[in-house]
Amino acid sequence: MKVCGFSFVRNGVKLGYPFVEAIRSILPLCDEVIVAVGDSTDNTLEILRSLDPKVTIIETIWDENLKEGGRVLAVETNKAFQAIPAKYDWCIYIQGDEVIHEKYFPVIKGAMEKYLHNKKVEGFLFNYIHFFGSYAYVGINSAWYRHEIRIIRNDKNIFSYRDAQGFRKRPNEKLKVKLLDAYVYHYGWVRYPEELKEKEKAKIRLYNPDEGAVQGHADFMNQYTYEKAIEPVALFEGTHPAVMQDRVAKQNWSYQPDLSLRYASLKDRFKKFMGKWTGWFPGEYKNFKII
Repeated sequence: MKVCGFSFVRNGVKLGYPFVEAIRSILPLCDEVIVAVGDSTDNTLEILRSLDPKVTIIETIWDENLKEGGRVLAVETNKAFQAIPAKYDWCIYIQGDEVIHEKYFPVIKGAMEKYLHNKKVEGFLFNYIHFFGSYAYVGINSAWYRHEIRIIRNDKNIFSYRDAQGFRKRPNEKLKVKLLDAYVYHYGWVRYPEELKEKEKAKIRLYNPDEGAVQGHADFMNQYTYEKAIEPVALFEGTHPAVMQDRVAKQNWSYQPDLSLRYASLKDRFKKFMGKWTGWFPGEYKNFKII
């Protein structure tokens, strides 16, 4: 069994992405990791060049005309995926703000080996933990997505969908996947406050072509604090992945959430209740078919 990882990044340093930790978290599972490195204005490329011999870099230019729905993120994901040689069986995808805990390696490797020759299984679905404001807290609002596909077969009929949050198979079929007892740790909303502001101001340009909306979001982010988000959170009681320990230890900002905020609305409480007792989360978007 041969496994290749893939990812993409641009301006990872300037925008505070833990992209090095993300890639390092999947290296032990992979024979090679291919990273599409966009045209950056920081030293992201230089850092990746010296990261590990198993890392292969393809340099890319982001299409600045793709300014709606985050489509450019899927395009960059596809560039990395299409560069994976045919000799690989499974492909592990990781985004620049995601990390896989090493405690899940046996489960992940075991699943890839078990279903290697079962072509009905087109990928594997992961659970998600979303950190917010601090490495000590996780979001509990039902708006956070619970699952995403992060391992796919090396089938070039598969493509990154919408804004690179999931995958589909040509012409437009949802993938048939197995749900793993493993989690992706999502750190997208935990970084130095100034880096978060810059990340969000850069991100909106990938989703909205309207300059008025872009400027309005920039003005909003300039005044943003984690506390102003009024985000329901809970104390994280687990451990962070080994590759994240140094970054976690260097947190130098404070976050004082209102722990009395449990769920944002009656609708949210209903979703949580139904999910807990029936496994069904009303209105949940599912870009996959669990088999």
